[in-house]
Amino acid sequence: MSFQISEWHNYQRKSEFEKKADNQSPKLYQKIEYPENIIQTEKGETIIHSWKTVFVSSADKLSETEYGKGDSFILDFGEHLVGYLSFDVKPVGSPPDAPLKIRLTFGEMPVEVSESFAEYDGWISSSWLQEETLHIDILPENIVLPRRYSFRYLKVDVLDTSPKYRVVFENVSCNSVTSADTDRLVSFKHHDVELEKIDKVSIKTLQDCMQEVFEDGPKRDRRLWLGDLRLQALTNYVTFRHFDLVKGNLYLFAAVPNMDGMVSANLFIKPKLIPDDTFLFDYSLFFTTTLYDYYKVTKDLETLNDLWETAYKQIELAINRVQVNGIVQDDTNWWSFIDWHSQLNKQTPSQAILIYAINRALELAKVLGRVNEVNEMEETVNRLIYASKNLLWSADEGYFISGDERQVSWASQVWMVLAEVVDREEGKRLLRKLIEEEPKIGMNTPYMHHHFVEALLLVGAKDEAIWWLKNYWGGMISDGADTFWELYNPEDKSFSPYGNHLINSYCHAWSCTPSYLIRTYLK
Repeated sequence: MSFQISEWHNYQRKSEFEKKADNQSPKLYQKIEYPENIIQTEKGETIIHSWKTVFVSSADKLSETEYGKGDSFILDFGEHLVGYLSFDVKPVGSPPDAPLKIRLTFGEMPVEVSESFAEYDGWISSSWLQEETLHIDILPENIVLPRRYSFRYLKVDVLDTSPKYRVVFENVSCNSVTSADTDRLVSFKHHDVELEKIDKVSIKTLQDCMQEVFEDGPKRDRRLWLGDLRLQALTNYVTFRHFDLVKGNLYLFAAVPNMDGMVSANLFIKPKLIPDDTFLFDYSLFFTTTLYDYYKVTKDLETLNDLWETAYKQIELAINRVQVNGIVQDDTNWWSFIDWHSQLNKQTPSQAILIYAINRALELAKVLGRVNEVNEMEETVNRLIYASKNLLWSADEGYFISGDERQVSWASQVWMVLAEVVDREEGKRLLRKLIEEEPKIGMNTPYMHHHFVEALLLVGAKDEAIWWLKNYWGGMISDGADTFWELYNPEDKSFSPYGNHLINSYCHAWSCTPSYLIRTYLK
């Protein structure tokens, strides 16, 4: 994996946009949650990550047990939470003559409280692994952790006390936080019980990712990423309808573009607003499409007027990458995301995303009466579509091909369908051919699976879309998900592009979209 690292990361700061973003800062709703059970984990060969939970006792029995050096216990809060842990600890026996040393390990999944973090060997920093080691000098004590955690399971290891005393833990709780107002949640019933269950898990996933911004994952990276924002916003419109959160996030991106006007792939919010030095072709274009989706729902003309220049700039910059033959220039570097797949060639799906984005920018330009931009974009998109059909379509293969190696991937076909380069019936045949023939460059993330299902629904392949929702997202539920995961490959359930599944996020924004798909297309 290659990072984008810029020695000279210069960017603009548009204070008027930053101020407007600050004006949309959301209220955080808080709720005290308590553990339900004391559990232990055991090996289970047929279970994802090979760890299952076993009931020990109700959590209200915790205070009846004394713990000394080498003892441990695991609490199950019954559902995924994002918040701040607190507990009381008191000594039993002689007066404490040495500090209490404990380790707290937080897990979204059982594997995280079962396997040692010391054995982690991934390439993403181990500092994302959710663990705290505390020395408690004065007992009894009320402990309130200042750091926010994302978890369902809490393991407590007593690393040391002294031979003279033991300890008891009481009043363990989590102050959970979210900017999602559950009182505003749009009620929804579906005749298909399984789809209704998938909808509920999707909503919980979105809810726990809705913090001060739309975070991509409350465990990791805890940032505002454009690709995730686009999908979270779509799901939000049919669930919590927190329009101001979307609006504020759009202003944040527009407030700090680089010196060329390109918006960053993601933002750091604290200690102040800072754009990352990662820029992705597809993600920058999704600023434009997210603005389109926002305007389509809200008809907020003031915001559209404010952000049009930024949105159109992403189109202009992307078009600069188009070669004289009408095809987006390829690159061996990490220039476009599309999906976590080390072998995926990005050229053709990126071409389709540019067409997809221009078509939406065209609609916005027409609303604003931008005649020159409309004419320029219509000419450009027709040229891109013509080149796609003549240079990227292989009649022999029956697929769109990508790159010098003429790669056939699911992503290329899906995005060409979403971009409506082919008509509805052609798209339906192409997607069904994918399902039947299964080209080897497949899909590794719920992010890409979302686009596949939406493409199926766009062309009217409703039965296939429902089957895919149930098989893929329903498969996660069968494998123990109470929020949907960053990564899920049914053929390789321990898949991680980061080198180790312990670092994977098990509540991740781009996985929340079944609610959008079900509520929009499958009512």
